[in-house]
Amino acid sequence: MILDKKETTVAYRCPDCGAVVMSLVGIFTLTADMIRLKCPCGNSQLEIIYTKEKKVRLNVPCFLCPTPHSYLISTQMFFDRELFALPCSYSGFDICFIGKQDKVEDALKESEKELLQMLGDTDYSELAKSREKNIELSDPQVLDIVMYVVQELADEGAITCSCGSDGDYEVDIFDEHLTVRCKKCGDSLNIPTNSVIAANDFLACDKLELKKN
Repeated sequence: MILDKKETTVAYRCPDCGAVVMSLVGIFTLTADMIRLKCPCGNSQLEIIYTKEKKVRLNVPCFLCPTPHSYLISTQMFFDRELFALPCSYSGFDICFIGKQDKVEDALKESEKELLQMLGDTDYSELAKSREKNIELSDPQVLDIVMYVVQELADEGAITCSCGSDGDYEVDIFDEHLTVRCKKCGDSLNIPTNSVIAANDFLACDKLELKKN
């Protein structure tokens, strides 16, 4: 019997030296223990942990924030997507790319272009020194992060309601929140989009339970 060899490419940009750290991660390696992708400079590492709930937690260094960001995703999303990116919850910039190697490499090139545009005449070392400063997040960026998590939960089948819908949901966007609503029974849930703290906390959400109002 030939076992399905699941593997994916994971990459991030070191917040200290700016180098790209990329590695191929296989399902058997992942289930064995925590994986650490370390930058050769020795000043950053990305942690990948296989949880008891059979999900994947990633602690990703951020080139804009002083501390890593934590993400929890399904094993299916981790291994089966051609490409998806994990955004910094304070800036909206993508800081981690997962998927097929060629897709990840292309995404890294686009990310580098965006980073160079953001830096302008500023050296990367100056950006590294500024990570301790507070970063303001605009409303559109908060909304993007919340929408990303809602889409991820929908893909995982982690949105539930009283009628047991098979995923026929809609999202209404308002000034300070969005509403996820079941098209069949009307169960819904409001999610704030006007708070950096709320958006950051929402990244760790692993399910949504819609309720009657």
